[in-house]
Amino acid sequence: METVTVTMKTQPVLFLEADNISPDAFAGKTAADIASLHAYEGREQTTLGKYFDVSGDAGATAADTRIVVKGDVSRVKYIGMKMSAGEVVIEKDADMYVGAWMQGGKLIAKGSVDAFAGIGMKGGELLIEGNAGNYLGAAYRGDWRGMQGGLIRVKGNAGSDIAYFMNGGTIIVEGDVDVHVATHAEGGRVIIKGNAKSKVGGQMVEGEIVVFGGIDVMMPGFKFVKDEELEIDGTTAKFSLFHGDLGERHPKRKGQIVYGKLYQKI
Repeated sequence: METVTVTMKTQPVLFLEADNISPDAFAGKTAADIASLHAYEGREQTTLGKYFDVSGDAGATAADTRIVVKGDVSRVKYIGMKMSAGEVVIEKDADMYVGAWMQGGKLIAKGSVDAFAGIGMKGGELLIEGNAGNYLGAAYRGDWRGMQGGLIRVKGNAGSDIAYFMNGGTIIVEGDVDVHVATHAEGGRVIIKGNAKSKVGGQMVEGEIVVFGGIDVMMPGFKFVKDEELEIDGTTAKFSLFHGDLGERHPKRKGQIVYGKLYQKI
């Protein structure tokens, strides 16, 4: 695997949209080719080379390409957008849309990321070692297709509206989360190892939510079913199972109604 290092040298005055920082866009290109790829600062089309020093040539394919992003990219959006293979490592905090619509490969953010990380994700692995903002693994505003596959793991906390319209895949938050978890979810799994506030599973149709800590306010549309022992992400413990959101439509399979499942550690 060939490594390309992009190092921030000039901060944008506005926010920079750099969706070309991706193994798919870099594949088969020299450092000079990569520096000439387009980016947007506001409405102005510019190049990556205006803001980043680029060293190293990419591999022949996305799968053969590793990108290391150095420097302060807290005003840079769309890093790793739609990547299908390869690896991206962001060494500090990044702005919105990290790993948006990701399809494969691995993206590691060693700092924190802003909103919409992993939205519409279909595959691959997104590891966030700091905190994540709002709408993690959610649907784009106005869309009903949230995260559909892959794995997102957040070592810190996450904001509100995570897993909004989630259809598949797994989100693991090792810290706490804000309000509105898996609203409108129709599949997938959300594991929260810390605490959740309120509106957990609102209008949920299908899928699973697992909460290890407390839930400030339980949604009235969830009904206790039973206690059971489960192994969740390497931890075996007893959980209370609730079905919901009972106020929503629910499909039938083999004559049985399929509900969303909310597990809370006892």
